[in-house]
Amino acid sequence: MNIVIMVGQLLLGLSILVILHEFGHFIAARAFGIKVDKFYLFFDAWGVSLFKFNYKGVEYGIGWLPLGGYVKIAGMIDESMDTTQLAGPPQPWEFRSKPAWQRLIVMLGGIIVNIIVGIFIFWMLTVKYGETYTPMANVQYGIVPGTIGEKIGLKPGDQVTGINGQPVERFEDLTNPKVFLDKTVLNVRRGDQHLDINIPKDILNDISGKGIGGINDFISPLPRVKFAVDSIKSGSGAQKAGLVKGDSILAINGKTILFFDQVQTLLKDNKNKQVQLTIKHSNTTRQQPAQVAADGTLGFYPAITLPKEEHLKFSFFESLPVGASRAWANFVDNAKGLKKIVTGDVKANKAISSPIGIAQMYGTHFDWLKFWSLTGFLSMVLALMNLLPIPALDGGHAMFLLIEMIKGKPLSDKFLERAQIVGFVMLICLMVFAFGNDIMKHFVK
Repeated sequence: MNIVIMVGQLLLGLSILVILHEFGHFIAARAFGIKVDKFYLFFDAWGVSLFKFNYKGVEYGIGWLPLGGYVKIAGMIDESMDTTQLAGPPQPWEFRSKPAWQRLIVMLGGIIVNIIVGIFIFWMLTVKYGETYTPMANVQYGIVPGTIGEKIGLKPGDQVTGINGQPVERFEDLTNPKVFLDKTVLNVRRGDQHLDINIPKDILNDISGKGIGGINDFISPLPRVKFAVDSIKSGSGAQKAGLVKGDSILAINGKTILFFDQVQTLLKDNKNKQVQLTIKHSNTTRQQPAQVAADGTLGFYPAITLPKEEHLKFSFFESLPVGASRAWANFVDNAKGLKKIVTGDVKANKAISSPIGIAQMYGTHFDWLKFWSLTGFLSMVLALMNLLPIPALDGGHAMFLLIEMIKGKPLSDKFLERAQIVGFVMLICLMVFAFGNDIMKHFVK
């Protein structure tokens, strides 16, 4: 059932984006009087479709190969590689008969719609949910770094006071993509010391290597907190040690405990071992041995008090610039991430995911906020990827049209046909790499 939910969310999210992307091409073509032969979700490879119907001279359908979708525009060399129309003289309703500027708008129509959709989704999310964040001033006991954070020099309890010399206002800013994509220095206060810790330019390799939750291995999404024992798991080491709700663990093997992350660290260091607990119950303190499980836990749930959050609500129109800013930030951050892949700062096998990886991002439980947030994110990613100047992508077509506008005459049909084949092969190779990469990540940890 979990797999069904993941795949269902993936298909729903991508289908929405693909249909709207192709609709951008469709509406632009029709606006300039260009004939559209087909409008398909997924590819009807070898002419095989799951469903189709004709309406006003256009064949609408769903193909069997779920690798996107397409709009077949008359008089244009596209994914179908159907060049029969080009054998005859240009017709006034064909793509090739229109001015270059009109053809350029048609090719950019899908990208423009994806950007508009991304902005709209984040706008509506801001209208409904507003913004919730933790003010850094409320983070009393500092941060809890994961193994990646510790590797670069962060320690539990560090207070991050600034990023590149600018004060940090929100705790969530510490894991903002900009921290990993730009040249970043964290300004840290550790006791009486003031330190500057550089973020390595290749840190995304480590974060991506940890999988979907890799960001949590940089800095925990929860700040450092104090705790007490809450509920107890039946048959656990905690129950056998006599822990009850309200107890405090003051020490483990003589090491003083103040914060919950200290308990987690010491227990993980003593998996499958017996430890000596110093337990405070009401006004009494006692020593008690306890068995740590194989996963490094005792079997109790903590009662913690998180720092107070702030919630901002925006009116319908106030939400627009906030949502647009979030959408544009996704576009820019992904462009910077792509640049890091090209320059070699991030390995392609760490950063590129197939629909398998995207399905895992959607998760096994349906949540509207998560679904639409991820779908909005993917809409901006789809816009960026289609903007790349690769033949067979919208950006490749746009590049050739710009060359035509500069030269003053179109490139030959033979050249465009061969470029389309090269681009299509490149995309197939990229898809095979992405799928193989996600499958290897699943089997090789």
